Amino acid sequence: MISIEPHQLSTAKLHGYLLGAVSPRPICFASTINKKGEVNLSPFSFFNVFSAKPPILVFSPARRGRDNTTKHTYENVLEVPEVVINIVSYAMVQQVSLSSTEYAAGVNEFKKAGFTELASEKIKPPRVAEAPVQLECKVNEVIKLGTEGGAGNLVICEVVKLHIKEEILDENGAIDPFKIDTVSRLGGNWYCRAKEGLFEVPKPLTSLGMGVDMLPEEIRHSKVLTGNDLGMLGNVENFPNSEEINTFINASEELQKIITSSNSETIHKKAKDFLSKGKVDDAWKVLLGRK
Repeated sequence: MISIEPHQLSTAKLHGYLLGAVSPRPICFASTINKKGEVNLSPFSFFNVFSAKPPILVFSPARRGRDNTTKHTYENVLEVPEVVINIVSYAMVQQVSLSSTEYAAGVNEFKKAGFTELASEKIKPPRVAEAPVQLECKVNEVIKLGTEGGAGNLVICEVVKLHIKEEILDENGAIDPFKIDTVSRLGGNWYCRAKEGLFEVPKPLTSLGMGVDMLPEEIRHSKVLTGNDLGMLGNVENFPNSEEINTFINASEELQKIITSSNSETIHKKAKDFLSKGKVDDAWKVLLGRK
């Protein structure tokens, strides 16, 4: 492992490490307007949601590293403290990238990138009609983090109105991660399409998992089971009882053979197979089935 202090790196090198490591990052596609009424549209990946009540989003149009100039979005929110944060879907990503071109001040990126302006209802900047979610925001505060190239400017925004396309909702009215089809940024030219890598990890909100430290030593030091596997096993509150274990093992000739004639490694591999399918209880029955 290499260990580096930030001051030992050039801004560009440090920027590359940070963006490569802190990823994937959601994209804030910000539409703003200046006091002349000129519209600007630009994407930023220094972005996230930080509060629900009040609903607060924060993004950062950083100072340019190459010449220490500021971005039009930053200049606009100082003049007109309002912004629409448009959420980026895969269907928009090439146009979004085009809008990040360093056009001159006053050039409308909506037109350059081929997006449709949609009037907002509570603020002046327009929304991107193609975006699956559009969040009208007032800017509460702008915090300057530095004066050198690469320094961020935190734009703290409060959502005053949400617009959500009905076609991205599931039967319960929640946003369906497959239907919204969002993308995110990594380092360099790399993006990530969220729905192609989705997986679920149940949150331990209502249960008190026993913890990895309570697992049998043979399982904790397994050469087959990974840290993720141990985390799943440690997230249960109780071991299955002997009756449950026997019923499960006796219902399968394959499992009976594995339990009675195989070594620990083979048993752990079978348990790992169950874990890969999310069948934690079955994995435990295999692991505890050998007398």
